[in-house]
Amino acid sequence: MTPPLISIIIPAHNEADYIGDCLDALLASEPGEWRAEVIVVANACTDQTVSLAHGFADQAAALGWGFRVIDTATPGKLNALNEGEAAASGTLFAYLDADVQVSPPLMGQIVAALAGDAPGYASGRPIVVPARSALTRAYARFWQRLPFVTDGVPGFGLFAVNAAGRERWGAFPDIIADDMLVRLSFAPDERHLVSASYSWPMVEGLRNLVRVRRRQDQGVRQIAAQFPELLKNDDTVKPGFGQIIVLGLRDPVGFVAYALVKLAVKTPYASGTGWVRGR
Repeated sequence: MTPPLISIIIPAHNEADYIGDCLDALLASEPGEWRAEVIVVANACTDQTVSLAHGFADQAAALGWGFRVIDTATPGKLNALNEGEAAASGTLFAYLDADVQVSPPLMGQIVAALAGDAPGYASGRPIVVPARSALTRAYARFWQRLPFVTDGVPGFGLFAVNAAGRERWGAFPDIIADDMLVRLSFAPDERHLVSASYSWPMVEGLRNLVRVRRRQDQGVRQIAAQFPELLKNDDTVKPGFGQIIVLGLRDPVGFVAYALVKLAVKTPYASGTGWVRGR
């Protein structure tokens, strides 16, 4: 039997500071009964992302992996995902942010979780990279204890589906929350959380946290307005007042940081609709 082929699509816009570490980690994946191809879609880059990505072609070839860098002048993550899929030849599809680093066993565990003919969605356990900003470190520490992160399969930064699952939607639409669109295309019992982890960076400082959180909230509203039928699959548990108090007593500094961001989101502070990294 031919081992399954997973197409790993990495949209990248000006990710010269991150793409090397991302590809280093990915190409250090533990081998197994599976094959891979990596498709980096550099969209409207004005830095060294393209040349840096090309530098990993030989390393991928030595592993027997397919490797391709698509350099497109068209900006936008959603277009990059669509272009990456058009070039993909796998039966499994992973969507990996260029600033994420996977642990060695993760991709193999995802391939195993998506085996079979039933539609499936999978991701690993996210670990937030320690931030430079004290506020972000405190916010991230508290945020990682919320039920959405601890009990669900959120898939931010990395999610994967099998061929049957990919049939659940067409081309990626021009929306903010592409990860939420895909996650909610699957019922909770179709989502698989594997034990291996991946590292995911959070933006730095109050202003950037507020802008990102505000944009995330906008993405949630957009999904509800344009794809209301998907909400039946939303099993997100919002923490109750009592749970927040318990978490706050365990980490009062984290609670203050989290509450500060929540309050600032409702004010004109850090206004703006553009995406921000802030790392």
